[in-house]
Amino acid sequence: MNRTLPLILAVALFMEQMDSTVISTSLPAIAADIGASPVALKLALTAYLVSLAIFIPISSWMADKFGAKRVFRTAIAVFVVGSVLCAVSGSLVAFVLSRFLQGMGGAMMTPVARLVLVRSTPKRELVSAMAWLTIPALVGPLVGPPVGGFITTFFTWHWIFLINVPIGLLGILLAGRVLPDIEPTGAAPIDTAGFLLSAIAASGIVFGLSVVSLPALPPWVGLVTLAIGALSGLVYLRHSRRAANPLLNLRLFANPVFRAAISGGSLFRIGSGAVPFLLPLMLQLGFGLTPFQSGMLTFASAVGALAMKFLAPVTLRAGGFRNVLTLAAVCGGIFIAANAFFTPQTPPGVIILVLLGAGFLRSLFFTSANALVFADIEADDVSQATAISAVSQQISVALGVAVAGGILEASTYFSGGHLGLASFSAAFLIVAAVTALSVLPFLGLARDAGSSVSGHGMQKPAE
Repeated sequence: MNRTLPLILAVALFMEQMDSTVISTSLPAIAADIGASPVALKLALTAYLVSLAIFIPISSWMADKFGAKRVFRTAIAVFVVGSVLCAVSGSLVAFVLSRFLQGMGGAMMTPVARLVLVRSTPKRELVSAMAWLTIPALVGPLVGPPVGGFITTFFTWHWIFLINVPIGLLGILLAGRVLPDIEPTGAAPIDTAGFLLSAIAASGIVFGLSVVSLPALPPWVGLVTLAIGALSGLVYLRHSRRAANPLLNLRLFANPVFRAAISGGSLFRIGSGAVPFLLPLMLQLGFGLTPFQSGMLTFASAVGALAMKFLAPVTLRAGGFRNVLTLAAVCGGIFIAANAFFTPQTPPGVIILVLLGAGFLRSLFFTSANALVFADIEADDVSQATAISAVSQQISVALGVAVAGGILEASTYFSGGHLGLASFSAAFLIVAAVTALSVLPFLGLARDAGSSVSGHGMQKPAE
């Protein structure tokens, strides 16, 4: 496998993933500098997520229309411009709008990168390629908070965004030289009604969940927008059945392998997506650790994720998608539940071992599920599968954070305003149960599902 291709794509995705989480540590400093409250500045986090939700569905259509390589490089440029504007923002409105622009670039980078990788990689090598591409999504959220704290403490918050400039420019240069020239495929005219409905649906759901989990606005605002998003989603379902070329072709869910990969992956992300939100809070509020100390512990998960990339192809070849995903789902839930039993007296070595195992299993699951999405999909449907997968990932992660935040809010309410370790224990056990439920869609898969990608039951080709 040509490792240069996934590595270049992965660097761009790491920039986006780290940037989306690094800001959370620096909110107080940014708010003080631009004259806004930290609570109001949470709108910047929400603006980024909403922008992703709006533009992800159209990303694959743009790649088909204008060429994946051109769209990917343009997306990096948009992200870099948004980063510079964030760094020079002097007001809340300017900062929120700059984050929205960043989200437009990020919305194109992730699905188009996956599209380029799938179209440029033989199926038998897809697992190895996905292992490299999955790492940024796992490492970024864990590295972001300690890096943000370090930059804000020893430099200024502006550098959080300015460091994206050289990385982005290098990414544009290398992408231009290394990425294959995938020609436009003659995309059908854009489904305008479908784009508007999907934009309202996805942004309404993500915005509503974000307001519920990060209360920068009254809760009823989040509930109303959540209801509007859900209603628009139902209208889109009806529209997609009638449209000749729907923006998101939901008929792909008739494929049992694709359906299991999306539904099981979404359930797993709801649970695992809550962990980067819950764990740093528990270590800082419950254990009294500093943000840097907390970050050094949570980084163990990233190490586990990195170790997995060498073993995922061998593991899938030996066990197959059904067995590996079933085991990873159940064990992943168990490792998340183990966080509920941490106390300030728990030896750091024990915490690190648990987080190493959790990171390994999460990475194994995501690599496997992401590859399974394309295992039984025809070449003409790859762009549609990419868009649907990206939308489901975005919504499920937002839902995971909302579930975690909702559990803590409810626990605080019933305990009279005190957020103690018991609240975090309850949250970890609930999200662990949700994670383990992701096993259900995979139990119905055939033993040889996705064997053309995993190589399970097939003779290994001669070296």
